[in-house]
Amino acid sequence: MSPSTPLPAEKSSLTANRAEASRFTIGWPALAAPQAPREDHVIEQLGRTRNDEFAWMKFVPAVGTRTMENLPPRLRQHLQAERDYTQQLLQPLAAPAQDFYKAMMAYARSVVHAPAVASASPPAGWTYGVEPSATPGHKRFVRRHADGRVEALVDEAERAAGHAYYRAAEHQASPDERYFIWAEDVIGNDRHRICLLDTQTGATQELVPEDAFGYGGLVFSPSSQNVFWIWRDAHSRPSRLYRTPVTGGVAELVHEEHDPALFMKVARTAANGYVAVTLFGPDTSEVRLIAAGAECDSPRTLRERERGIRYEINEWNGCLIALTNVDGAIDRQILRMEVVGKPGEGLHASAAVEPLVPHRLGVPIIAMQPFASVLARLERVDGLHRLVLLRPDGHETVIAFSEPSYVLEMPLAQPWDATHVRISHQTLAQPPRWLNVRLSDGQITEVERESYSGLDSDRYLIERMHAVADDGERVPITVLSRKDLAGGQLQPLPLLLTGYGAYGIAYEPAFSLPALAWVDAGYCYAIAHVRGGSEKGYDWYQGGCREHKRNSMSDFLACAQHLQRMGYSTPAQTVSHGVSAGGLLVCGAANMRPDLWAGVIAQVPFVDMLNTMSDAGHPLVPLLRPDWGDPLADPDAYDAMAAISPYENVRDAAYPPVLCTAGLKDDRVPYWEPAKLLANIRRHSSSSAPALLLLNPDSGHQESDQPQSVLQQAAQLWAFAAHCIHTAAAVEKHTSR
Repeated sequence: MSPSTPLPAEKSSLTANRAEASRFTIGWPALAAPQAPREDHVIEQLGRTRNDEFAWMKFVPAVGTRTMENLPPRLRQHLQAERDYTQQLLQPLAAPAQDFYKAMMAYARSVVHAPAVASASPPAGWTYGVEPSATPGHKRFVRRHADGRVEALVDEAERAAGHAYYRAAEHQASPDERYFIWAEDVIGNDRHRICLLDTQTGATQELVPEDAFGYGGLVFSPSSQNVFWIWRDAHSRPSRLYRTPVTGGVAELVHEEHDPALFMKVARTAANGYVAVTLFGPDTSEVRLIAAGAECDSPRTLRERERGIRYEINEWNGCLIALTNVDGAIDRQILRMEVVGKPGEGLHASAAVEPLVPHRLGVPIIAMQPFASVLARLERVDGLHRLVLLRPDGHETVIAFSEPSYVLEMPLAQPWDATHVRISHQTLAQPPRWLNVRLSDGQITEVERESYSGLDSDRYLIERMHAVADDGERVPITVLSRKDLAGGQLQPLPLLLTGYGAYGIAYEPAFSLPALAWVDAGYCYAIAHVRGGSEKGYDWYQGGCREHKRNSMSDFLACAQHLQRMGYSTPAQTVSHGVSAGGLLVCGAANMRPDLWAGVIAQVPFVDMLNTMSDAGHPLVPLLRPDWGDPLADPDAYDAMAAISPYENVRDAAYPPVLCTAGLKDDRVPYWEPAKLLANIRRHSSSSAPALLLLNPDSGHQESDQPQSVLQQAAQLWAFAAHCIHTAAAVEKHTSR
């Protein structure tokens, strides 16, 4: 297909409809799919009525975590039938899945983990790092002394032994470097236990045995004598902050948050002057500070929460600084604040607020990291990252890179007295490399890079282009292909198009072994940076929220059509892929244009949108209403959701093959969302294409944290995608004769 070839028109004749319906029938085993019973479950809401005929699939145990064993018998039987059906349908793809897995693992031979970030004068002479465990697929945390000593801190292979699921987070040393702490989930439900190692005695204790929040949910106090940690309630909301002595004992309640629309995180400020408790939602935040030297006092509010105002606090150059959207700074500014009050007497910002970095529309500030001599910030210009170093005299040094698409990351909590800021740089085809940027002048030194045997990044072509959406917005696309195939210009290629578009989270074009394995097979991989993300700033995020959510889906369709129109692929060679809210994106787009896809892959997909957002007891619903709307109170929000929610909008059409993954223990996007969607697709689709539920009974919203688990699942999904494309192409060739 040449770039000027138009897309096929939508088929309307009876013959065309029959051809479309048969498009997906060749190449799949002739097996009967499980048929879920339909039962009336009429819901009256805001004067509107809907019938959720598959509502019976929802099961929340009174206590504990879901397992196959504690499911109601009928539901257990149905989900087991789904698992058996999917296994039988995917069994013929075992060999190609193994080929994709081998292609990924062929590179993963010499991985170097992020090197330690050194302080100019560490208190005890230690630097901390990560290395591969002796057991493949696991990490080992170590520290090295200036005199050459090496001490093992925690080996995740040992911690994971005997558990079907293991994922750890928030590894950190105490300020005095005696203790090392981390959070680990051995169940799969995102409820962590907190473990603490005393390096002097070598003893490890479970400081918090269960129900801790492991992501931004624990930190040592400035004195190293206490750990502040966050507890998850029965709804899995991080709602209480506790303080526990490192020696163990009774946990003291520090703060309890009663507003279910706010989440909580805790951290120390850069100069170790405060513990900052941040309460936040999509459009609200409040920071409470606990001063060093008064860490047993109650936290003091810096600025009362106010709808529409978000801020986060750190300290630099003798003052507190705020990264905030106050005064209409939608893409955020950095303010310097004087603080009135002493520890124990209450703190508040003075009226004198001085802008350090003014607001610039379309240039979002992503993060800031203060150092003794420089304030480093990561921001985005024209959708691309750059690092800026601000000195107290106002002079700035800008660090940017020349690739058409890349990712910069700046780890937070770097040593206050460091002489360099550590960043990582990567592209879709180039693994992360860690760079030291000298704070005094911006000079860059490469410290280390991930090394993959046999990888030649120069073999690949990375392109950045734009599709034009229905309303004229230019939607960025990042494309990865092999140079010898000239980005698909020699002939249309099988294409995997992925996207996210929610919560203001940018879909970063980071290095990906699955993406390389797909492209190595002679295919094309692309990311659609649709509205709802933050690639082009706050307005881009808001353009894919609430009543504008349809924009995310129409942007995704525009990206697919642009790539097809430009000759990169065809509808019969394009598979869509999305994770979580990205599953909402791709399944919503499939409802709008099922003819544009050879297949759809939705991992742990948020597809029962209207029913979930109508469940006030769901752990995330109150928090996320600013992103999606409130169908319990707002008729317009109800109607907007009802118009796009994938489950409710399955229609009578020839659907392509659809594969959804789910974790039985997932509380964020429960298994019944994709299960209900697939049941509805089977009911309405005029094709015999399979609709598959790949259910993991041992996982939650994420797979276990071993590379093999992640890559094995990716290989299975890629084998499904390739089979969808080959099947559709075979049918297209057959029907064209």
